[in-house]
Order: sequence, then structure tokens, then C-alpha cells
Amino acid sequence: MHDKHEALEELRSMFRNSLAASAVGGSHSRVLRSRGCVDGYMRALLDLGVATRGELLEVITAERERAHGPATSAIDDRDVVDAA
Repeated sequence: MHDKHEALEELRSMFRNSLAASAVGGSHSRVLRSRGCVDGYMRALLDLGVATRGELLEVITAERERAHGPATSAIDDRDVVDAA
């Protein structure tokens, strides 16, 4: 098995490819297959004790943010409408 750094870099590459396939409108089956490969690879890394759940989430979060920007953004509380 690769060392931890190589394994996480491989995950990063696989997830990037999955995001790219989805972004260019790849076939549904191809996108799902790539996501399944990423899921399976993460499961193997967890089961083998190569990486922790937190480490995997850091990789996935960073790649999602790189591809699509941050998941959330700061808002000014003056922009929030009171629902009451």
C-alpha cells in the first residue's frame, strides 16, 4: 500500500476527476461510477487505518471548495429578514 500522503493524493485526484466528469455533463452512469470508486477508495483507506474520517473530509472539502467555491459564506446579519 502507498504511504498516507500518496493515498490522500490519489483520493484528491480521483475526486477531482469525478467533479470534472460531472461539470462537463458526463453520462450519468460514468459520473456515478467515478463517485462509487471514490467512495470505495475512502472506505478502504478507513478500513485499513491509513486515514481517519476527518482527514478524508478535509481532502473532499478542499477539493469541493477548489472546484465550486466555499460551501457557505459570511453574511451580514442586517441582510437577514426577521421571520417573526
